[in-house]
Amino acid sequence: MATIQSVASLNPPASSRAWYSTPHPNLPILATATGTSLRIYSLNSLTLLSTITGGHKRSIRSCAWKPGNNQTATIATGSFDASVGIWSQEDDDNEEWRFAIVLDGHESEVKSVAWSAGGNLLATCSRDKSVWIWEEIGEDDYETVAVLQEHEGDVKCVKWHPEEELLASASYDDDIRLWREEIDDWGCVAVLRGHQSTVWAVEWEPVSARDETVGSRLASCSDDVTIRIWKKSPGQEERQAQSRLSIIKSSNTEEWIEEAQLPKTHVRTIYSVAWSKDTHRIVSVGGDGKIVVYGEDPEASERWRVIAVQECGHQEFEINHVAWAKAKISDGTVQEVIVTTGDDGEVKIWTVS
Repeated sequence: MATIQSVASLNPPASSRAWYSTPHPNLPILATATGTSLRIYSLNSLTLLSTITGGHKRSIRSCAWKPGNNQTATIATGSFDASVGIWSQEDDDNEEWRFAIVLDGHESEVKSVAWSAGGNLLATCSRDKSVWIWEEIGEDDYETVAVLQEHEGDVKCVKWHPEEELLASASYDDDIRLWREEIDDWGCVAVLRGHQSTVWAVEWEPVSARDETVGSRLASCSDDVTIRIWKKSPGQEERQAQSRLSIIKSSNTEEWIEEAQLPKTHVRTIYSVAWSKDTHRIVSVGGDGKIVVYGEDPEASERWRVIAVQECGHQEFEINHVAWAKAKISDGTVQEVIVTTGDDGEVKIWTVS
């Protein structure tokens, strides 16, 4: 079995719970949501570059970088104050930021924010059971194009497909819903059922990892301590052969099935999963403090196996979020690393070897 090794803790740590960390898709920087601020860290020096404050009255729960700009950066934030903020970098030195706009509409705390692959759409979700989709129509100008209210509980997470305008949402109602725009109207095209409790997060398979014969897949994690992999139904004949799997036919056109469950390793709620673009591995974290890495072998009888486990990654504290990133480690090389974010305010960097 491989080993998960601690490389560094980003310095300085936050003085309060850290909820979420996300690397920029192109630049060597990482944003962490903690308290009412965002911290921007360098993934080269692993030190703090700047702290963004002043936009929210309550803690920031989630953040997401807008794709498509390699020179300056834009980031969206979702807060417990029920608002969504959009911040823009004043120049390319990663130090000066401005609060560009606030998006109001949710009636309760915003749990997750996500940009579409093209960067023109922003999805947000909330404890108010709704998913909102906003479209950028001009500089610092956004309009609401959809308010989706089919979930029956707190919506925990939204994630856009890496290529298509296909949105996944995960909820306290134990369901995952997939949404598309059809004839100028957004609607639910599939409901994925199988989890026995709250679905905390979803993650699309990176394009680089995809088997084109299978198509897009989606990973989900839950309070039921399972991680499940979903894919589109391969067809009517195979659908009958796979009747043991969770198959839900939506009121529209798409059918998705549960392809696999990863080996059970966590003993408490799994809060976050991330799918590597490089190694195609999945990593998970949760309330038990474990960091678990899984690998896939399509030819093996057990398709997924546990590659490495780290106990007590943040001592006795829960780990709220995990991501893969590229960082410069102590020997000066840039490697793929795991980034974990915990209740202890720490953001930690790990390698798998």
